[in-house]
Amino acid sequence: MLRLLDEPGGQEVVVADWVVAAGWNAAGAAVHILAGVSFALMTEKLREKGIARNAIAKQTIFRGAEIFGMGLLFRVQEFALGYPWSPWTDLLRVDVLNILGLSMVLMGVLCWATGEGGAAEARVRTLVAAIFVAVTVAMVTPPLWTTHRPKFLPWPLESYIDGVHIFEEPQPWLFPLFPWSAFAFAGLAVAFFLFLDFARRREGLAFAALGGAGIVACYLSVLFDSSRVRLYAVYDYWHSNPDFLLMRGGILLLILFLVYAWCRWGMAQKGFSPIIQLGNTSLLVYWVHIEFVYGRFSILPKGQCSALKATAGLIAIFLAMLALSLARTTWKKWRVRALQKNPAATAAPAGS
Repeated sequence: MLRLLDEPGGQEVVVADWVVAAGWNAAGAAVHILAGVSFALMTEKLREKGIARNAIAKQTIFRGAEIFGMGLLFRVQEFALGYPWSPWTDLLRVDVLNILGLSMVLMGVLCWATGEGGAAEARVRTLVAAIFVAVTVAMVTPPLWTTHRPKFLPWPLESYIDGVHIFEEPQPWLFPLFPWSAFAFAGLAVAFFLFLDFARRREGLAFAALGGAGIVACYLSVLFDSSRVRLYAVYDYWHSNPDFLLMRGGILLLILFLVYAWCRWGMAQKGFSPIIQLGNTSLLVYWVHIEFVYGRFSILPKGQCSALKATAGLIAIFLAMLALSLARTTWKKWRVRALQKNPAATAAPAGS
């Protein structure tokens, strides 16, 4: 599970090709969905502690702003590492962390607006509201990318809406609020569904229901795409259409169920689990792996890899990030033990 909130500071084709392409594109969607899940976990944790609604909103919105700031700092880092070849406009490029931060701010506002009253009622209200926002974002994305683009805005601001950057048209490799924030709100809805009393009593059945919903979503995506009915003037399945969002979301729900099965009944019950380990340090792993996969220190030549070489690169980066994650958690444990052995070291800052 993502720990964005817990660490302070810190592609026409047959159905099989649809699934392969959607799964590849789903990586960015997975980050946003898990951010929504993580956000819900933190909100629920604070509610169980009896913290007031306004205080919860303040803490979670501030964390979203912090992630947004990290996104800006990440762009500065990438610009510096790419200097002098990087154009200055890269500093204003919309990337994953930027939108994660803004999405978290918006989710904080939503949870505040729906969080009044009892916890059970608040969960249901937040669940319904999150689904509504996710669907709305998905439905308005195609016109915002085509016929109703906010061209009156300066490109750095418009890019947060449609990912236009410095180009004439929106770029599918960027991460604007539309449609990517929809995945964050979908993750928020998934998490609050799992917090319902029914899901707590029948956890396995609840996760199986999510997996079944994923299968239905994938089927509906293919069904709607093959339909002659078109809701929008410009139809772009692979980038902005809600049908593709359904496919990506469906695949991710299936993956979520499989991960749950692995952790509940699989090898994770017998000891070490790489999935859990990477989740514990997800922000660090994300930050570092970007440079070795896409950046100046890429371990493989871009656009020149066979399937075998790309697979080898994937395994290498997975193992390297797993080692980094283990080093991070080991260092944290060592630091905690050291502080416990020397209580004076923890008391000194308080008295200074």
